[in-house]
Amino acid sequence: MNLNLEIEQETDGRWIAEVTNLPGVMVYGESSAEAIAKVKALALRVLADQLEHGDLIVEPISFGLAA
Repeated sequence: MNLNLEIEQETDGRWIAEVTNLPGVMVYGESSAEAIAKVKALALRVLADQLEHGDLIVEPISFGLAA
């Protein structure tokens, strides 16, 4: 499973990161690195919850930044 990350800096200086193929997985961070780390952690929690409830087929996961 490839998870697509998008990251951009807001006008107020915060960074926003989103996993585009997991609805609702979006976070803010003070730096790009913090936003990426937080969004990866949230994505893994969402996937774990889906797996626990039988809503996910298990396959390897990789993160990639969208261009």
